[in-house]
Amino acid sequence: MTSSWQCGRYRISFDRPRVMGVLNVTPDSFSDGGRFWTLEAALERARLMIEEGADILDIGGESTRPGAPDVPAEVELQRVIPVLRALRDIRVPISVDTSKPEVMRAALEAGASIINDVRALQLPGAIDEVRDSGCGIILMHMQGQPRTMQTQPHYGDVVEEVAAWLEDRRDILTNAGIDLPRIVLDPGFGFGKTHAHNLRLLRGLGRFVQTGSPTLAGLSRKSTLGEITGKDVGQRLGASIAASIAAVEWGAQIVRVHDVAPTRDALAVWSAVRSTRSIDEIKKEWN
Repeated sequence: MTSSWQCGRYRISFDRPRVMGVLNVTPDSFSDGGRFWTLEAALERARLMIEEGADILDIGGESTRPGAPDVPAEVELQRVIPVLRALRDIRVPISVDTSKPEVMRAALEAGASIINDVRALQLPGAIDEVRDSGCGIILMHMQGQPRTMQTQPHYGDVVEEVAAWLEDRRDILTNAGIDLPRIVLDPGFGFGKTHAHNLRLLRGLGRFVQTGSPTLAGLSRKSTLGEITGKDVGQRLGASIAASIAAVEWGAQIVRVHDVAPTRDALAVWSAVRSTRSIDEIKKEWN
């Protein structure tokens, strides 16, 4: 397993689980309903997540919730680039959640260190845009497209099929000249998966560990957690924390979350319980 992740000028160590904070600068996000759509609100939220200990910020200018419509590249750029420019000198790497090659190019020029693509760099020109940048890359699995992905998703063996598909995509990138330490794999919880598929993937994260690439798990506030608990999206904090702990327990190196501070606290306690080190050493690691 790769011990660190190369992301442009940053190298992220996996000496402990890493927390990626979600910042949606869209009017129709499933999780926050457009609360951070304005530049001022987005910057305030970003700075708060950094204060809370986010290891990475992930900025998205296009909703990929089930049924979401496509957004033109120029609109996505108008949402994302001003935020990137304003945060260019912060102390943590910034990821941009996009599939469009033109947005990737502009985001990297504006200071992004990671490209997080729900389509795993499948659009024409996407690989070319990231190849020589040195940026970190997140390859996510999605069956179908956002508009249709939750219409009867089907797998024979969801864990094996998703892992094998991601390995194939990773091999395409490395054959194209992208170094392996730049690549992280994301099973894509909720992207063309039923609730049962999501739970099987969570239990099967050990298969993704076997790929040799780091794994990211994004379960925060997802509908599967609502199905289990009966809670609306704004009431899924406890379920989201539990899902992050479970993901790390099964092998994920990165969790993508909306609630940074409580997730870090939970992971610090999880780490202390599993470790034979002193509490002072654990505190130093997490504070």
